Amino acid sequence: MEQSKGKMGIREYVATVILVVGVKLSDDTPAIFAYFLKNALWMAPILIGLLSIIPIYFMLKVITAYKNKNLHDVILHLFGRYIGNILSCILLLGGLIALILDSAVYVDIIGTMYFTETPILLIYIVFMAVCAYSAKKGLEHIGSVSWLVLFYIKISLLIALILALQESRAAHTFPILGPGPWEVVKRSSTHVSIFAEFFYIGLIAPYIATVKAFKKGTWIALIIVVTEITISFLVYLFVFDFEGLRYLDYPYQELIRLIRLGFITNIETFFFPFWIIASFIRFSMYLYLISILFGGIFNIKNFEYLAPIIATITVIFGMAPEAPTFTLFKMREILQNLMSPIFVFVPCLMWILAKLRGDLKYEKTSQNK
Repeated sequence: MEQSKGKMGIREYVATVILVVGVKLSDDTPAIFAYFLKNALWMAPILIGLLSIIPIYFMLKVITAYKNKNLHDVILHLFGRYIGNILSCILLLGGLIALILDSAVYVDIIGTMYFTETPILLIYIVFMAVCAYSAKKGLEHIGSVSWLVLFYIKISLLIALILALQESRAAHTFPILGPGPWEVVKRSSTHVSIFAEFFYIGLIAPYIATVKAFKKGTWIALIIVVTEITISFLVYLFVFDFEGLRYLDYPYQELIRLIRLGFITNIETFFFPFWIIASFIRFSMYLYLISILFGGIFNIKNFEYLAPIIATITVIFGMAPEAPTFTLFKMREILQNLMSPIFVFVPCLMWILAKLRGDLKYEKTSQNK
């Protein structure tokens, strides 16, 4: 595979990861946790973040031990070409299904909340066309845009959460443990894959400026993402209570509709541009990562040209569900349960194999500092 012309600095890398993972607070992810965890849904991001530390640590440890190798290259090196390609194909399939399901959710948000008169197919085509164009421009483009808009997107989120507190009640958090401590831990552990992007970003490891930037940036992004998702879940709980969240598919969109500023109406139109830009960045990155993995498996050098093809496939399959809101909710729940063990155990197994091969002994000398 041909690498991008330049490399991404730590600022651009952190900004991209924060936007890619953090924007999940605005889709149906809160509703998924509210369904199972009730008042304790805000604990899920914290527990998932803690559980993610181990696989992320092993992923960083192994990938940075090999100079100029990405996640796919390391998998082939450790597992062999046959088993390695099978494992990469599983990751590719999981990533592609996640892209299809998640993009369908976001198109459903746009169609049901903002452009109710516009055909869903047209919205889907335009949405994925923008993402495909951005992905084809390359990682530097995605990183630069992410850094430029990060401050404004997060400020808009902060303003929305603060203004929404006018309608909040702290009593909605009780009982704090919701269905019980065991249920909270169990449901959190089966949904660890909501942070699976931290595993897939191993595909862009060679494109980060330095090993130190890759490691440090990953941990910074994880801390920020866990913090903002936890705070957002708490605000949703304060405003809607868990009973309300269970019947709200998209709590963030409903939240900004509740905001009032004196005589100003339809204030959600102020927040929409920031949300849609974050969504574009998320799915542009998804397309880029899947293109890298697809190009690695099938030995395609100019992998960035695959983005429009993958985007087309996404639109075709994303339009398939007849009742998108209900169907996608169930399908995303199943995918998260299936992908969580992969996210947790594959990095650990990679570390064990690298240790047995003796590759980690030369980690310090092999890193590109």
